[in-house]
Amino acid sequence: MAAQFSAAVQKLQNEGAYAVLAAATALEAKGQNIVHFEIGQPDFPTPKHIVEAGLEALRSGETTYCNPSGTSNLKDAIAEDVSATRNVTVKAENVVIGPGCKPGLFFCTMALLEEGDEVICPDPGFPTYTNMVEVCKATPVLVGLDSNLRCFDLDKLEAAITSKTRIIIVNSPSNPTGGVATEEDLNKIASIVKKHPKIWVFSDEIYAKLIFTGSQVAPSFLKAAEAHGILDRTIMFDGASKTYCMTGWRLGWAVMPTSLAERVHLLLTHSLGCTATFTQTAAVAALKGPSDPIDEMVAEYKKRRDYVVERLNKMPGVSCASPDGAFYAFPKVSDTGLSGSDLASELLNKAGVAVLAGTDFGAASGDYIRISYVRGMDVLKEGLDRMEKYLVERKN
Repeated sequence: MAAQFSAAVQKLQNEGAYAVLAAATALEAKGQNIVHFEIGQPDFPTPKHIVEAGLEALRSGETTYCNPSGTSNLKDAIAEDVSATRNVTVKAENVVIGPGCKPGLFFCTMALLEEGDEVICPDPGFPTYTNMVEVCKATPVLVGLDSNLRCFDLDKLEAAITSKTRIIIVNSPSNPTGGVATEEDLNKIASIVKKHPKIWVFSDEIYAKLIFTGSQVAPSFLKAAEAHGILDRTIMFDGASKTYCMTGWRLGWAVMPTSLAERVHLLLTHSLGCTATFTQTAAVAALKGPSDPIDEMVAEYKKRRDYVVERLNKMPGVSCASPDGAFYAFPKVSDTGLSGSDLASELLNKAGVAVLAGTDFGAASGDYIRISYVRGMDVLKEGLDRMEKYLVERKN
């Protein structure tokens, strides 16, 4: 007899990046050479001073249980960093730490939603958003982005709000587009939310320090929330994975009102228990250490972005705006005569290049693919050469 699973779990969908990675790995097992543009895994190592801090913590015995919502040293460091970079006063009691950002996203969703509630998600957007909403038996409402793919189309956003809307999810810099919302965009969203006292805002800022505009950090919704008096309904998510190349360390955090932090603390207590202590000590070193590794990485990502966008715009049927943040390009490919999904499949199976279809991030992006430019220039050149060769031959 087949196992019977809950309706909520049956709705869960795989994350496109992992599905394509599995397909690419299967092809590699058969001897095919694949260039990987699908996964957002930085190719830079974790900076040495962070590794050394983690090793020293292990040597000194930081391998025991700790406070479920995080160590006091890391909470203090996060509060100090967020206060400085977002120009908003944050206290340690507002910080909740977990093994990655996803636990914070999930647990805050669980703490706020009832069955039948609605959550406005960006389309395209990170696929975890819709999955976590559906697990809570709520309804994701997909709202498209503006023509620059940087933020919600604000008219559509306001029109999507109903009496059931409980959360609006903002993601800037964006995965998958790399678009960065302006302060004006964020203030307009905050002014809309202020009119609806039951709505919370989730601001996913995991790529905030990977920005190419010359600023230290992307504009933060926290500042807009403070200006419009809705900080008590705002949660900011960030972590160590992207900025500090610590994906495998599993370390993320959320900044939220203390009343919600108390509820999320309990969810952590009864699920994950706590986050590894030595990884938190390493994260303190990341936040308090030199910024040189970040500056060098951002400069390299900008160089890669410029190269990738230039190459893409010379390919037949492809057009690509230059993103201001993260490490993704989101080219439109409909003029190739193929949908993004079909082109992604053909590039993998015929050209040996793994990319993601735009529809992995929402139905509105069928004309797009996502390319992650986290690989070195030699790998980027090889993959783009293969892609261009395939498209030119297909056109002819």
